[in-house]
Amino acid sequence: MKAVVINGSPHGDKGNTQLILGPFIEGMRAAGAEVKVFETRSMTVRPCQGEYGCWFRTPGQCFQDDDMQKLLPELLEANVLVLATPLYVDGMTGPLKMVVDRMIPLGEPTIVSRGDHCRHPGRGSVKDRKMVLVSNCGFWELDNFDSLVAHVQAIAKNLDAEFAGALLRPHGPAFKAMLDQRAPVTDVLDAARDAGRQLVEQGSIASQTLGVIGRPLLPRDMYVAIANQKMPKPRKQTDNRQ
Repeated sequence: MKAVVINGSPHGDKGNTQLILGPFIEGMRAAGAEVKVFETRSMTVRPCQGEYGCWFRTPGQCFQDDDMQKLLPELLEANVLVLATPLYVDGMTGPLKMVVDRMIPLGEPTIVSRGDHCRHPGRGSVKDRKMVLVSNCGFWELDNFDSLVAHVQAIAKNLDAEFAGALLRPHGPAFKAMLDQRAPVTDVLDAARDAGRQLVEQGSIASQTLGVIGRPLLPRDMYVAIANQKMPKPRKQTDNRQ
């Protein structure tokens, strides 16, 4: 099995999203998957120009010479696509969305009816492709991810991929702090690692495993109080008018 991971965090492997993504990748590799990781912060990807040359003039290839030229061939061969992103205004980060927009060469210009819905058929020979979301946010409630999950599920349908699950970590800043303090939260890491193994070995991730990854770490009122206490205070402005 070949998996491609696209990490849309501006902090890359130093961000809170990586706290879940890291062990998930470890689990996939331990189960025998070949995993390639791309970080948008170190990629040059220009916006889609919507001129459809990748469909008609040079089928499967965009005219723009940037890092999508390296990513697209990997995506064509991948059995698993993992989109990782912190939650930004109820969605994915801008750089990750730009990468997703540039995936249009993976499809054909014709329209087919699939699942009682109009879709574009995909290129390549990979069948039974899976898609997974990994995300982190600073709000306490799990339902803050609902719009992002719905978006990625729709992307999966358009890519003719099965949405295999979402590894969601709410109140992510507290998770990092509790790990640093050696609090009893390593079961979340173990569950993320087990999710990677399950995906490779079974083709799916157990809902119980996903539940552990997103479990509450502390009461909401306590989290809000701690978060506000640690919030940087705005600097006082000095009136320099004469």
